[in-house]
Amino acid sequence: MDRAASDDPAVQRQLDRLGTLSPGADILGLERISALLARLGDPHRRLPPVFHVAGTNGKGSTCAFLRAAIEAAGLSAHVYTSPHLVRFNERIRIAGRLIEDALLAELLAEVLDAGDGMAASFFEVTTAAAFLAFSRIPADACIVEVGLGGRLDATNVLEAPAACGIAQLGLDHQQFLGDRIEDVAAEKAGIAKRGVPLLTQGYIPLLAERIGEAAAAAGARWLPRGAGWDASPASGRLHYRDGRGALDLPLPRLSGRHQADNAALAVAMLRHQRAVDVPDAALEEAMGRAQWPARLQRLGPGPLHDRLPPGSELWLDGGHNPAAAGAVADFLSARLAAGRPFHLVFGLLAAKDAAGVLEPFAAQAPEIHTVAIPGHDHHPPEALLALARTRGLGGRVAGDVESALAGIAADAAGEAPPVVLILGSLYLAGEVLRANRQPPD
Repeated sequence: MDRAASDDPAVQRQLDRLGTLSPGADILGLERISALLARLGDPHRRLPPVFHVAGTNGKGSTCAFLRAAIEAAGLSAHVYTSPHLVRFNERIRIAGRLIEDALLAELLAEVLDAGDGMAASFFEVTTAAAFLAFSRIPADACIVEVGLGGRLDATNVLEAPAACGIAQLGLDHQQFLGDRIEDVAAEKAGIAKRGVPLLTQGYIPLLAERIGEAAAAAGARWLPRGAGWDASPASGRLHYRDGRGALDLPLPRLSGRHQADNAALAVAMLRHQRAVDVPDAALEEAMGRAQWPARLQRLGPGPLHDRLPPGSELWLDGGHNPAAAGAVADFLSARLAAGRPFHLVFGLLAAKDAAGVLEPFAAQAPEIHTVAIPGHDHHPPEALLALARTRGLGGRVAGDVESALAGIAADAAGEAPPVVLILGSLYLAGEVLRANRQPPD
């Protein structure tokens, strides 16, 4: 389950209460969240225009581009995302700023008191607290990231968003969503609402068919990439086009070709709704403004980074499924000059597909350093190393990230400065950001 701690005693008291709520396969569904919100006066019905975003990978980055564009237009946006990396406050952004501790403690207490005896889950309480905040504090828009799936996710109580979007699809959370990617697509498309534009990436026919069925059943206007809109990176620019015309945009500042896809989806969502006025100039500015931590983030100076030799590159990504790993591997392959050492510091939760995450890196032959993820059920580092060796990759068990970096530094004597990637879990990424003193702000 998600865990959280705070330096603020009032927040910590509520987080301790929140931590006693039981997660599990039985938490999906809208009955409890609907009842909880009813006790709170249905705050989800009093929100600014909402942009609702689902997907296996890229939904958080899409939210970041939406926020950047709205703010570039001189407007304000509330944002709800999950999980947090370092501080629980990261989940709830109020009109551009992370929620302050005093308000967070007050809202969590109010929701937990209202939900007494309901057996609401951690995520349901957090969602209700976010909606309560968003209903009381003015802003021009709301951006809400789906937590898990879509159809039965707690955020899907939203009745009439300005626009809905679905980012990249893949297999993840199979224990909740099933082992067939077409079923995952149908669950994600469950956010579709009558009369609301549903903007999606382009998918293979099997997935597109299921999304189309879900959109039709809901009465949504489905606008897939390649039909209602399209975009392509070329010559260092992002070329976007839809029925309103074409845009010539900069490529995103966020690293990786996949971020151009996420940015394009955000542009499409904004261009196909009428509730929030975001001019083209703001869409252009958003490409350079959007930030999203632990997604191909190059770490700067700090206690972890400074363990490596001068000239080294230290990258962090919370990717934990094969599709995400493939995007990261594609990006780094272009940065690896011949003969430059490449090291992968790797830790993964037990429920994740370790072989699938490692596979995209096999051709690059990194040295693998396997680590634990404290406080979470994870693949034993010894088992991860054994798996890497079956794919012809060498390495060692490091135990923790600090030890891994120390070993890499010791091996680097007399060699070119290494490229190091820390990968495998957003929980691991959060610990790395904390240790390197780079918390999200």
